[in-house]
Amino acid sequence: MKKSVLLLFLAFALLGVSCEPPADPMLELKEELTRMIESQRGTVAVALQEIDQPRRQLLINEKEVFHAASTMKTPVLVELYKKAEAGLLSMNDSILIKNEFYSIVDSSLYSMDLGEDSDERLYDRIGQKATIYDLAYDMIIYSSNLATNILIELADAKAVTQTMRDMGAMDIQVLRGVEDGKAYRQGLNNTTTAYDLMLLFEQLGKRSAVSPEADQAMIDILLDQHFNEAIPALLPEGVKVAHKTGWITRVSHDSGLVMLPDGRQYALVILTKDWESDEANTELMARMSKVVYDRMAQD
Repeated sequence: MKKSVLLLFLAFALLGVSCEPPADPMLELKEELTRMIESQRGTVAVALQEIDQPRRQLLINEKEVFHAASTMKTPVLVELYKKAEAGLLSMNDSILIKNEFYSIVDSSLYSMDLGEDSDERLYDRIGQKATIYDLAYDMIIYSSNLATNILIELADAKAVTQTMRDMGAMDIQVLRGVEDGKAYRQGLNNTTTAYDLMLLFEQLGKRSAVSPEADQAMIDILLDQHFNEAIPALLPEGVKVAHKTGWITRVSHDSGLVMLPDGRQYALVILTKDWESDEANTELMARMSKVVYDRMAQD
């Protein structure tokens, strides 16, 4: 037996056939992304999963806990569509646009600051009504904090977190809406990990988060994202990205579903914190996304 193995090895050697195992493309990609991350100050987490290809996964600092910033708005969206699927509400229902909310610390009232919101148009409509769908759309594509606070009362933060648990996302924590200063000072913040957001977008990609119809409706909203400086920024024309960003001081995220022209999809999450330059960090995220795309499109 040993002689046969030796002869086989010599035959391969004479033919110039390499006996080395083929390179792992995911490992090579991980090494390249790690080098990029190490070139800049700060903490970066990455989670990548090709849809319906369990082995095509890449994880870097995937369980590091980050302030969720506006990435928490995607779980809120999922919970709204889950309630709609159960017949508890309709996305076409109209609700009041208001600017009074209760702190989770002591139920005291607070209002949103017009100058702190990325979408100020809704403030002109306070006292009027809008559909749940329209508010959800503004919450996602313009990252409206006012719309978010109105909707999170409807969705219920505890229910949002429980839905994430039911989906296998064990570390996403949705406690409250936006600009609850008392909660912030006590460290009661919405948190996430790259891994959990990856699971969420993976299930959207499989159309298994709520239902095929509801998931497609959510993807259609996410495809209209207004802030496209990170994951989609350097990708070729024709590549669709259904995604949600998040930003607060020295924290910047992007998370979404990337759809290749050939029909393949992958969930990609890039979370960052403690960086020195917002511009450099945004550029890093965009370049990392392009490196991922180039590898995924090639294989």
